Amino acid sequence: MPAPQKTARRSLLVTSAALLSVSLTAPAALAAPSPKTSPSATPPAHMSTVGGARLGQSGTQVNLGSGVPVLPKDLTARSWIVADAESGQVLAAHNAHWRLPPASTLKMLFADTVLPKFPSTQTHKVAVTDLAGMGEGSSLVGIKENETYTVHDLWLGVFLRSGNDAVHVLAAMNGGVAQTVKDMNAHAEELQALDTHVVTPDGYDADGQVSSAYDLTLFARSGLQKKDFREYCSTVRASFPGATEKDKKGKSVRKSFEIQNTNRLLAGDYDTPVYQGIAGVKNGNTTNAGATFTGVAERGGRVLLVTVMNPEKKEHNEVYKEASHLLDWGFQAAGKAQPVGELVPPKNAVPTTSRPGASPPAGGLAGGGSSAGPVAGAAVRSGSSGMGIALGIAAGVLVLLAAGVFLVNRRWPLPDLMRRRSRP
Repeated sequence: MPAPQKTARRSLLVTSAALLSVSLTAPAALAAPSPKTSPSATPPAHMSTVGGARLGQSGTQVNLGSGVPVLPKDLTARSWIVADAESGQVLAAHNAHWRLPPASTLKMLFADTVLPKFPSTQTHKVAVTDLAGMGEGSSLVGIKENETYTVHDLWLGVFLRSGNDAVHVLAAMNGGVAQTVKDMNAHAEELQALDTHVVTPDGYDADGQVSSAYDLTLFARSGLQKKDFREYCSTVRASFPGATEKDKKGKSVRKSFEIQNTNRLLAGDYDTPVYQGIAGVKNGNTTNAGATFTGVAERGGRVLLVTVMNPEKKEHNEVYKEASHLLDWGFQAAGKAQPVGELVPPKNAVPTTSRPGASPPAGGLAGGGSSAGPVAGAAVRSGSSGMGIALGIAAGVLVLLAAGVFLVNRRWPLPDLMRRRSRP
């Protein structure tokens, strides 16, 4: 294959972990049975086979052929998956279709469903009823009734602080919680995420609310097709509007406060360094779900997705530690390990050969995403207007590819993204 086409096959996410660390210091498908009020203690004997028969089997699925590194030791998650974000190949999985409580990782489906409906500049004055119905102890970004926020503000609250208050305001704008839940279930079905049943849009524990590592990975892959989704899920810090108050002179003023992303592979923590090449996506934690996490990272032109659900080991930041070990393994195994399944495209994905003027690709299906554009990689926002600078960017290169070239050998590609180059 000519060199330009090889380049065109690679969508590049942000890298520059060192600088971030310094700056932050810190086939046919078998449908799954109807959801139960609580997950089983062990994976069921029969699970969905969406993406391949092996993904419906319990236990670890991996092909350890010649040159393939062994899987990391001490993986304790009830379910996990490692996949190539572009080709859709599942490199390894463990109970991939086990239906488990998703916690706030379900917000990826919420965002993928609702985000395209409102422009980021649209404003909304919060009514008391907008904030009704949130679960006790919900994570909050700090939205106040009778204050006005932009849609951009609200999505930052969803992604950075996992704010259930921001989710409920956006759901109210979308016609209410019941309508939003209906929309999310319909969108999950469109994405062939058949393990998922939505009861609450924010991921709060609810009877019958389940998803799977496989489905959460589908949600991330679909969301990453959207420019705004990529921006929000990769933002490290942002300024968020506070409440309007009177100053000493009696003048009404509205100050802002800083919020930071709770994704520890993106923002870092004392025992969890920023992961090299990380660019999102979403974390969660509830009583029933335990810790959950879906992440996307790029190294050397390879883009991987990983989802980890409920590690049995309860050490601090364990879900991120297991996710980083799986990503390390995936980057070493990519191109060597034979896949055990695939991430299926959405139902509306159209074969490129049926598009007027399209060249027949080697890989089959493509398309289906929207707002393809550069990723706003791990960024520090100075305000809620969307302006800001990206940490550690020595140079940014936006590669615009002709559609015929871009679709070569991809089943359902991520859009071309911006590469972040580390300083010498």
